[in-house]
Amino acid sequence: MSDGAVSCEALEYIRIRQRRMYGVMTLLFCLLCVGCYALFVGSLSIDLNALLRSVLQGGLSLSETNAHILLNIRLPRILSAILAGSGLALAGAVMQNLLKNPLASPFTLGISHGAAFGAAVAILFFSGGRVDSMNAFAISYVSPYSVVFFAFGGALLAAVVVLMLASLRNMGPESMVLAGVAMGSLFSAATMVLQYLANELQVASMVFWTFGDVSRPNWNELWILMAVMAVTSFFFKTMAWDMNALLLEEEEARSLGVNVTRLRWIGMSLASFLAAVITAFMGVIGFVGLLGPHMARRVLGEDHVLLLPGSAFMGAVLLLAADTLTRGLFSPFVLPVGTITSFLGAPLFLYLLICRREPHA
Repeated sequence: MSDGAVSCEALEYIRIRQRRMYGVMTLLFCLLCVGCYALFVGSLSIDLNALLRSVLQGGLSLSETNAHILLNIRLPRILSAILAGSGLALAGAVMQNLLKNPLASPFTLGISHGAAFGAAVAILFFSGGRVDSMNAFAISYVSPYSVVFFAFGGALLAAVVVLMLASLRNMGPESMVLAGVAMGSLFSAATMVLQYLANELQVASMVFWTFGDVSRPNWNELWILMAVMAVTSFFFKTMAWDMNALLLEEEEARSLGVNVTRLRWIGMSLASFLAAVITAFMGVIGFVGLLGPHMARRVLGEDHVLLLPGSAFMGAVLLLAADTLTRGLFSPFVLPVGTITSFLGAPLFLYLLICRREPHA
């Protein structure tokens, strides 16, 4: 091959990479726009013009009520949606690569159901729910961090089973989907048994916990989510080139120096931990971890150096937009965002399957 042909291919690669970088920046810009819009959507309207005037004048002049709504209700909710959407989509992108399964996600592989079972164990045997004295219809938890711990244990158990099945040579992508359905059914049945053994308050706590809702975390829990997201994102970033190598056949990846078994166990453990923490604080949120990576892949291709942050931004945009939609359309009532992602995610995913095409190199 001539030097001219090599230079042309190199220039074309640089142009494609720059274009995809612009795609990542566009997703980040969309996330900022949706986040700013979400600040002013709700049952109580806030005068945007007055707020902008006060900011331009060098201060932030808000009534005590509006300040409380922005800083203690809407801003934590927006950050929760961003962290949950980006974390679930990031975990989904990693799982799809490590298992070579385009339908892999924390939800479809039963990992979310495993986390739900672990949370139910914690509620029944170690914490129990209680009715918030300020609101007869609100449920809180005596020991929320034990729920996180047991949810992670349930998610890790499901992930270990999936990894063991993936190590079998005759297990293809279709079989892995069926295995995920079986794991989800198993954990759902076990959760129902625990609900049968629980009292009314504990059953209410378990059912309420399974409703995906981004309004639950407070500022202290948001700091925990941010720390978990930062640590796992750092490790996934260091694994991006190895995951690119895994796009080839496993033997070719090993010839490039990739320890495939170690990569899978570490990646799946981190992805499971990330999904478990998010699910423990916010309940089961379906389809975001499945749709986010697929939508990002159609724009950014298979390069995980760009696909991982792109999937995170796409998942954050999807979940934040869905939550903003629930607050805007059904105000003053707010549906759990998990129901909205399932309603919107199922037909959108079917559309992606019908229109699926192989991404460009």
